[in-house]
Amino acid sequence: MSTPGNRRVHDFAAIGVGPFNLGLAALTEPLEGLDAVFVEQRESFDWHPGMMLEPAHLQVPFMADLVTLADPTSPYSFLNFLKQTGRLYRFYIRENFYALRAEYNQYCQWVAGQLPSVRFGTAVLDAAYDDGVYRLSVSGPDGPEVLYARRLVLGTGTSPYVPEAGADIVAAAAAGHGGVAIHNADYLARKAELQQKRSITVLGSGQSAAEIYYELLQEADVHGYQLNWVTRSGRFFPLEYTKLTLEMTSPEYVDYFHALPQHQRDQLNKNQKNLYKGINPDLIDAIYDSLYTKSLSGMVDTQLLTHSTLTAAEWDPAAGTHTLQLHHDEQGTSYTLGSEAVVMATGYSYREPGFLAGIRDRIARDSAGRFAVDRNYGTGVEPGEIFVQNAELHTHGFVTPDLGMGAYRNSCILREITGREVYPVERSIAFQQFGAPAGVPVEVPA
Repeated sequence: MSTPGNRRVHDFAAIGVGPFNLGLAALTEPLEGLDAVFVEQRESFDWHPGMMLEPAHLQVPFMADLVTLADPTSPYSFLNFLKQTGRLYRFYIRENFYALRAEYNQYCQWVAGQLPSVRFGTAVLDAAYDDGVYRLSVSGPDGPEVLYARRLVLGTGTSPYVPEAGADIVAAAAAGHGGVAIHNADYLARKAELQQKRSITVLGSGQSAAEIYYELLQEADVHGYQLNWVTRSGRFFPLEYTKLTLEMTSPEYVDYFHALPQHQRDQLNKNQKNLYKGINPDLIDAIYDSLYTKSLSGMVDTQLLTHSTLTAAEWDPAAGTHTLQLHHDEQGTSYTLGSEAVVMATGYSYREPGFLAGIRDRIARDSAGRFAVDRNYGTGVEPGEIFVQNAELHTHGFVTPDLGMGAYRNSCILREITGREVYPVERSIAFQQFGAPAGVPVEVPA
């Protein structure tokens, strides 16, 4: 930290406090001489509150917490959280590596409450750069303020994504001009309202869609609604989680992926969705078992529709239903589906925050206008100046949103910021090789 004049200049400012930047804050906290500030516009830490379904759990083991894979001795580990809250033995007896999603959220809140560098209720309004220093205009609990930092870490996260074909009904519903049409981010807050309708349609094929469909299926008999599950995928595919596949969440695979040409990386991301967007196999089995059990007393009033892409949607106020226009991609035919309520479990996407406009000339871009993120997670025109968290899917591959790689990425970022390897950075963990063996001639196609 330096203080020219009366200005306090932080070594870095991190914007957005989700799990990744919170992990960076926890790893930064014990480092003497490193001055950082973390700002988040929300009033407190709350991770996907609309999807805190009671039985839902993480898809990665508890060791993929904020700090353990970088520093197993950290006081901010998940195991220490369990110890300090009197639940360690219960977790041990449970004999399950996968923490409940609500439990993970409590853990993150516990960590956030101990870090003085983290400031909630503070929104970044504008950013500028002058003479080696970034200037952030923020609005916090005490009013407008200016923060100064030599580096930035962007962790503003992803936002709910709604396909263009369904955007109108979701926007109209939010404005009170249509029926119930929501993104799954609002599911729990609107669940009771959904269950008052005669029909509900869930769109999506990932874990969130499966969790919502399964929960609504359990209570369909009680409320008497008809339930649909629609996906454009060819099947309700499971998350691939075998051990050799898990080696692809490794430094070596990131090295390999990052070195590929841009067009190849983009194509791989389209083809690898089952590696990070699939459904837990045990949940798929539970859904089938529930359907089978309910079928003993008659066919269940539900439809599971695959290969079906939403092409248009509109609200029919006279009928009180949404009309969904769907295209069966394999048969090449179109059909309609009526539903009083719609849940878009269609995932999340990264959107650049508006304040970056003030420093656009400090950000490196690829040919598609996206962040040109280097191997060490920097995207500034000068190395080691601007870093990103969970905004590098196109450069680093499907491991980008994986909680298990958060500590590794933060170790790399801290190495770049401090100029030393504060936390050992693994370089080789995989048994397999992802590229051609070294020293073997490679034929290049004409």
